Amino acid sequence: MEYSHRYRAYPTDEVAERLEHHLDVHRQLYNHVRWEYENSPADDKPSEYDQNNNLPEWKQRWPIFAELHSKAAQATVARFYHNLTILRKLKEKGYDVGRLTRQAPSEYRSVTYNQSGFDLDEKRGHDTDAYVRFSKIGWVKIRYSRPIPDHATINEVTFKKETTGEWFVSFGLETDDAVLPEKPDVDSLDASNSVGIDLGIQKYIHTSDGTTVEWLDLEDEYERLRREQRNLSRKEHGSNNWENQRKQVAKVKRHIRRKVLDYQHKITTCLVREYDAVFVEDLDVTEMLEQSHNARNKQDAAWRQFIQLLEYKADLYGCHVVQVEPKGTTKECARCGVETAKPIWVRDHSCPSCGFETDRDANAAMNVLKRGFAALGLGWPESTPVETVTATDTDDIHEVSASHVVETGSLSS
Repeated sequence: MEYSHRYRAYPTDEVAERLEHHLDVHRQLYNHVRWEYENSPADDKPSEYDQNNNLPEWKQRWPIFAELHSKAAQATVARFYHNLTILRKLKEKGYDVGRLTRQAPSEYRSVTYNQSGFDLDEKRGHDTDAYVRFSKIGWVKIRYSRPIPDHATINEVTFKKETTGEWFVSFGLETDDAVLPEKPDVDSLDASNSVGIDLGIQKYIHTSDGTTVEWLDLEDEYERLRREQRNLSRKEHGSNNWENQRKQVAKVKRHIRRKVLDYQHKITTCLVREYDAVFVEDLDVTEMLEQSHNARNKQDAAWRQFIQLLEYKADLYGCHVVQVEPKGTTKECARCGVETAKPIWVRDHSCPSCGFETDRDANAAMNVLKRGFAALGLGWPESTPVETVTATDTDDIHEVSASHVVETGSLSS
């Protein structure tokens, strides 16, 4: 299993200057790799292997590239080809994509040391601090908020300068699957230890067992963001005042991202701890954001990030997480399977065929649960009626407020 730990960094002024310099040189190397690729014949584009072989020659021709650690330089070359692969995959899926553009100084903010060129000293600092050495740069102090697990291997280390001006260091870790908790046997799953999740509109999530979680209220944060952006628009672009105000805007945006992420961490941790299996819709978030209505709320929901957190924690806590086809989960009756068209403003499900009535999102969550069982090759137990699993009346739905989740980190009240 691969995952990462991220720490706030506090370099000295001298080391921070060297970090800035290396960031810029890596940016120039990235742009040069791009230039070599773009200016090669269409039928003879250089591969990543070719570009890595060119590094020694480039270091002789341009001595500034010789200042970089060899593995870090190779990681920068790999970064370009990774971006190229992502672009190609998007094009294959039918998206209208252009070409990779030249990186400006404000856009290129991170450098990765792969396999070598770094050291971690956990004993040099106090209990809450540690130091990381980057080859040809120096030692960087980090706030060691959580130790690297003894059973984890450090594959790479990345330093990054955020738009706020703060520095961070991330460790790419790998853990042997043998030390992870074993997931429950698939045959042991049933409606009592599994849950379907509907990612909703009026509620943030709605579970198949009748629990709803409210949306996180970010109106005060967005009001502050609008105020700071208005102040930024009044500054002369490029001036010191403009730069200081730009950092203020970046800090507000960072606060919003962190608040959403913290909210999601609490919800997802609760889900993977409480259930043996969690089934969730495989949403096309990009297409949803392109729709005109409610786009900002959909972006705040960060549903793709929510699903990624679920999958990441499933291995840590021994839980099955399965994504299912979302099409038709709202229209299809959870009891009899008959589809009924519902405009978005209709919030109740009432089946004209079997008479089953419940909340619209509760019905969708139950369909997600049933599709999850089917994806695992399990049939829905005929002895388990839908009514015993999902709330049959809106009064039976257990609502959990956003403030309760933030304060307690739990879905239960």
